[in-house]
Parts: sequence; structure tokens; C-alpha cells
Amino acid sequence: MPSLLGIDNGLTVTKAVIFDADGTQLSVARRRVPQSIPHPHWVERDMAGLWQATGDAIKEAIALCGRPADDIRAVAATAHGDGLYLLDKDRRPLGPGILSLDSRAGKIVERWSADRVFEDALGRTGQAPHVSAPSALLAWIRKNQPDRYGRIGHILACKDWLRFCLTGTIGTDRTEASTSFADFRTQDYALEAMRIFGLDDLFDALPLMAHSAEIAGHVTAEAADMTGLAKGTPVASGLHDVTASALGMGGHEEGVLAIVAGTYSINEVVSSQPRVDPRWLCRNAIDAGRWNNMAISPASTANYDWFLDTFCRSEQERASVGGGSIHEVLAAEIDEALKKRSTILFHPYLFGSPFGDVASGSFVGLHGWHNRGDMLKAVLEGIAFNHRTHVEALRDGFAISEIRLTGGGSRNPAFVQMFADVLNAPVTVTSTDEAAAFGAALCAGAAVGIFATPQEGARQVGMTARQYEPVPASSAVFNERFSLYGRIAGALVPHWPDIEKLARPDTEGTA
Repeated sequence: MPSLLGIDNGLTVTKAVIFDADGTQLSVARRRVPQSIPHPHWVERDMAGLWQATGDAIKEAIALCGRPADDIRAVAATAHGDGLYLLDKDRRPLGPGILSLDSRAGKIVERWSADRVFEDALGRTGQAPHVSAPSALLAWIRKNQPDRYGRIGHILACKDWLRFCLTGTIGTDRTEASTSFADFRTQDYALEAMRIFGLDDLFDALPLMAHSAEIAGHVTAEAADMTGLAKGTPVASGLHDVTASALGMGGHEEGVLAIVAGTYSINEVVSSQPRVDPRWLCRNAIDAGRWNNMAISPASTANYDWFLDTFCRSEQERASVGGGSIHEVLAAEIDEALKKRSTILFHPYLFGSPFGDVASGSFVGLHGWHNRGDMLKAVLEGIAFNHRTHVEALRDGFAISEIRLTGGGSRNPAFVQMFADVLNAPVTVTSTDEAAAFGAALCAGAAVGIFATPQEGARQVGMTARQYEPVPASSAVFNERFSLYGRIAGALVPHWPDIEKLARPDTEGTA
């Protein structure tokens, strides 16, 4: 049976995962990719270093799978969306890649929100710009780095850079092309969209778009030496990681609400008609005539990771030395906390929120008799509440018949049950551990005819699933707590700017 390689590049780790055509995972290899924060609000990484780390991961995955490299029939990549990876006119990296955690363009987005830019962008592109959108980052570069701006030859996303490294070809796919500059009606680039942001002089720097399952090129001799892949292996266009995750868990279908509980709170549903609302992003789905409606914020399990790094470091170190998991170590504390009522509410806005980047995280209702387990429970609950905020918006706009969950949090049964109770709806978790990489592999398989379409591939592999049913009594308690959580967040809205002013003024990197 032939195999397929899916590359998944997140915000901190790049992964290479090899699958059998029946969906069986054969091997996975990971490499951390260091981030650089040279100034407040800047989050970058070296583009050459990212490619080197990805090449190393691919080489290890091939060695681990026990099959020759030429058994891999096709390759596709997915990676974090938004952000910016620029090439100059000679197709060389133009500065470091900018990640989707970057917020240097905050002041620009704030100004845009006060004039017609937000309204015009929503009406043309189906979404309002945010701080890590290509539109905002390019506007920041134009203002603050005019020399760099003038040398821009190609505007790429992260996975498009990896595709270029593999094949030497420049381009993108439909899902990625709709992050800032596509008209949501035509689903194609629009000069008027770029004109809204004053970026129309860069229209020719946009990469040509193709279907996610279209062959974009073949592995070059240089890339074969770097990765261990066979020269000439077909490489598909790939797709945005949000879409890849939904596809990989069988959720890129109409009526299915796909939730990704990862660094970002991602909640998405496919529709056959575009519907625009400031509460979600109306972007291209994989196929023409379909839209992927995404309600997102950088406010999900990154909050849990922060708590572990800040308050559980010694336990993490001991678990690592013993070959165990920090989640297993803390399970008893969390389980005990889940058995009792608590006054603690947590707003998971440490890195962003549905209210924008001015919001900040908070514990409310904390008393001296509470322990770490109580706080951990509140963090997990706050994450689920933030997802519910986005889910309720999508429920207003679309008919939803099924909810599917993936991401790091989906591996914890207690956390998944909490999602079902908070959403007061059944939640399905599939057996796919690496959903985004599998979504990329499905596109690779469809590109070479193993599957009729990526979606058909997801249906035919027959992934096993477990459904979690809401417990009515728990849903009632969570509903009461969610209402108070929302009222407190609403009351804080006018105070968040003043809270931020308490710190020493520092506007570097936010012009």
C-alpha cells in the first residue's frame, strides 16, 4: 500500500507524519522551531531554520516508518495561517517569517477600526482585518520598513514557503489566498481588496492560487538531499492548517462544526453560500462554491500551557525525566476539582481574545482556600467558555448537526466531557492524532488519484470516533457560570485599555 507524507508546521513545532493510504499513521517526527521576539509584540522565526528543521523531521519520519522513500506517493504541507513569509524579487527570504502570534500592527488595526477600513474590508473580503493578518503586517512594513517593502517580490504564507523549498515553485491554495485579499463573492483575488489597505502596488506579488489537491511541483534534487525524499515526488498545493485540521477529523463538511482546541480557539463550519458577519471570517473552503466560516481567537489551550510552564515547572521536569506526562501527573488534581463547585472564573485572554488584543486574562473569585487544581479547572473551563462564545456566533448563522473536536485538549476525556457539557451538545472525537497533517496527506492523496477528493478520502478511511453526551445537570451549572463569565468580560471592556496603561508606556513595534 502506498504512503503519503503530511507536513504540519505549527507556531513552535514542525512535524512530518507518514500515513498509509488507509489512514494508518506509520511514523511521526517533530522538531522545535525557535521563535524570536526582538521587540515587544514581534514574534518571528528564521525561514532557513524552519526549512532545515522541517527537512530533518522528514528525514527522521522516513527512517522511522521502515519503508523506502520512494514508497511515499505524494507530499503536501499545512502550516499556521496568516502571518507573513516574504521573498524578494530574486526569490530569497526577505527578513524573518512573521508568525500569527505577532501583534506589531496593533496600532494600525486600531486606526482602521475607527474609520471605514473595517467596514469596507468586511464588505469586500468577508472579514475584518486583525493584527496578524497579511494586510495589517504589510501595512506596518510599508510604514516602518519602507526599504523592505520596496523589495517585496512574493507574498507567501508559511506552508507556501515550505512548498517552495520542496519544489522551487511559487504559489498558494484557495484557502490560504483568502486570508486578506480575495473577494468573498468571486473567491478570487481583487485589486479593490488590496486598495482598501493601500497595498494595491503589491497586487502582482500575490502568489497564484490553485486547488489544495492540485500538484504544485515535484521534489527537487536539492530538497531530496535535505529531506531524504525521492527526487520527483509530487507535491500538492496544501492548505491552511485550520482547514486541514477540520478535514483530517472528517469535519470539512456542511453542517459539521469543527473545533480545534489548540493555541488558537478555532471554530469553523462549511457553507454553500457566503454569509458575512463581524463575528467570524468568511474564507474560501477547499472547493469553489464553498466557504469556510471561522470564528477564532488566540485564546485556547495556550492558556493551559502557560499555567503549566508558570506553576507546574518542577512537575513537568520530573515527568519528562521519568518518561511520563504532566497531564497524567495533574489528572488527580483536576478530577478532584471537577467534583466540587467553585467561585473561580478564568478569562483565557493571555494572548488575545474575541475582544481584540487589548483584553487581558484574569482569575475572578479566587480565595485563599483554593488550590492549584481549582485554578487548573477554571483555566480549562475558561477555554471551553471561550470556544462557546465563538460557537454561539456560528450557531446564529448556520445549521449545525454535528460537533467534532480535535487539538491537544481532545486527548483528555474529562476536558472533552466538559466541552459537551458547556456546549450542551454531543461532541465527537476521532482517532486521528495528527489531524492537520492527515488533512494535508489527504490532499496529497487526492492529487495523485488515491482519493477522488480530499473529503472523500476522509470518509473512506473509516476513522473510529467516540461521542461524548452532555450531562443535563452539568450543562445547567456551566450555563449559569458562562452567563456570569460573559457579564464580567463585558464589564471589563471599557477598563482593559486603562489596565494596559498601568504598565510603562512602550510603543516600540506597534506604530
